[in-house]
Amino acid sequence: MENYFEIVKTAVKAIDSKRGLDIEVIKVDDITVLTDYFVIASASSNTQLKAIADEIEYKLSEQGIEPHHIEGKTSEWICMDYTGVVIHILLGKGRDFYQIERLWEDGEKIDIDEFIIKE
Repeated sequence: MENYFEIVKTAVKAIDSKRGLDIEVIKVDDITVLTDYFVIASASSNTQLKAIADEIEYKLSEQGIEPHHIEGKTSEWICMDYTGVVIHILLGKGRDFYQIERLWEDGEKIDIDEFIIKE
């Protein structure tokens, strides 16, 4: 079993490096058996969406961590399943529409300020 929080940190840093927007991490291990963490971020274009997903996959692969499954590589919502960490990257309008954070609002919101670069 991987250290899921290390996957979260790597994913957040990868999203930030590609200028992903509104990054949120929600710890849900106490309220669901689906996963331990959700990482949710927005992209402003399809090109950025794919670049973010590719960067996450590349950085985690460098650490020997491969996804269980990736869905939506040709759509406006990419879901990357790393078993204990599920990463959702959506275009802004899709994120506004689906409001994934609201579905998991009973989870613990994780402070990620130390993992992102301040400008």
